[in-house]
Amino acid sequence: MTVESVKPDASDVSDVSGVTELREPPVAGGGVPGLGHGLKLVRDPLAFMAQLRDHGDIVRLKLGPKTVYAVTTPALTGALALDPDYIISGPLWESLEGLLGKEGVATANGPLHRRQRRIIQPAFKLDAIPAYGPIMEEEVHALTERWATGETVDCTSESFRIAVRVAARCLLRGEYMDERAERLCAALATVFRGMYRRMVVPLGPLYKLPLPANRAFNRALADLHRVVDEIVAERRASGQKPDDLLTALLTAKDDNGDPIGEQEIHDQVVAILTPGSETIASTIMWLLQALAAHPEHGDRVRNEVLDVTGGRPVAFEDVRKLAHTNNVVVEAMRLRPAVWILTRRAVADKELGGYRIPAGADIIYSPYAIQRDPKSYERHLEFDPDRWLPERVKDIPKYAMRPFSVGNRKCPSDHFSMAQLTLVTAALATRYRFEQVSGSDDAPHVGITLRPNRLLLRPVAR
Repeated sequence: MTVESVKPDASDVSDVSGVTELREPPVAGGGVPGLGHGLKLVRDPLAFMAQLRDHGDIVRLKLGPKTVYAVTTPALTGALALDPDYIISGPLWESLEGLLGKEGVATANGPLHRRQRRIIQPAFKLDAIPAYGPIMEEEVHALTERWATGETVDCTSESFRIAVRVAARCLLRGEYMDERAERLCAALATVFRGMYRRMVVPLGPLYKLPLPANRAFNRALADLHRVVDEIVAERRASGQKPDDLLTALLTAKDDNGDPIGEQEIHDQVVAILTPGSETIASTIMWLLQALAAHPEHGDRVRNEVLDVTGGRPVAFEDVRKLAHTNNVVVEAMRLRPAVWILTRRAVADKELGGYRIPAGADIIYSPYAIQRDPKSYERHLEFDPDRWLPERVKDIPKYAMRPFSVGNRKCPSDHFSMAQLTLVTAALATRYRFEQVSGSDDAPHVGITLRPNRLLLRPVAR
């Protein structure tokens, strides 16, 4: 299967508009005075979110002084994503504004968001993706050549390096040097950790104090923005206009026919390089962890690649033929989604699942919890790529697996990302088997994204 083969249909969401007596959702237990449920989200957020469905389809939480509505079922998360009255906002997006700004496609709403999508969408259309194939191949095969059999690989830095380089070379046509990728990797680790704290424990002014953690956060954030300014300035100085996303941004017009502002250009480049690279890098880490933990599927990937290629290096043009490899990618994303938590905000009084959602309310839901729900998946904790075979996928509920979201907030780079992830998995599994080494810790590290704590692998040549 492919992720795209389970596309949502708005008609599949139950119409409950006839409900006249709306209920208040139940309140989750275990809150702490002053902090509410934020402490649980800090200590063990995955377990906390996973158990909420036991308390109801929608559950009220307290994050500091705020009341937040947690949605726990696939159908209701689908309805939430498809309804324009629930906008991108809430604790997650507020915590990200320091990184993404307010004028990037990830955080904008309404007409601004629609215009921004029109600007960037051509770079991600299906017929545009093959042009990126040679760059993806070059970076993937350079990665396999760089690793030496028997030597320990730090999967965090390596995964992030390839994610950033592919994004920069394909979409910005930049010669993105490893030094810059390392700067981004180090800075993002600090920034995303700080932003997660700010989301679940909203202590406001305390984060402005000159404490060591706050100073480290501010330094990392500033370095991220400096890197983006360097990229834009170099392109302007070069006078070059290659057919890429950065050229589209630099030549784009606003609704009045004037060039879009410098801040919007900056925010759009940040949105391309940082959250996208962070989520792809985290997914590559989980794919490597899966190949090490389930060598039988690594063997199946290798055999599939050899059947398709006849022994030559795997190429971009082979990706569509690699069915099992694709299913390994989808299953890894199901069990360990990089984007494990999302938030929205109601702009009007709403009804959802028979419950009242007041205007201005923040809504939170967890793809991690939805995608591991035993009510949706047989043997829900088992790594089973074959669950995505055509004869089995029909048993999975709608909206129970949407790693790229749906509706007008659907990730525009879904096809780009799936092609890259499938190619990386195919090349690495064909060349190596993987073993975890002493000091490796593949337990989930929870921040704005989900990644292994410290994944250290030894590649063993086949």
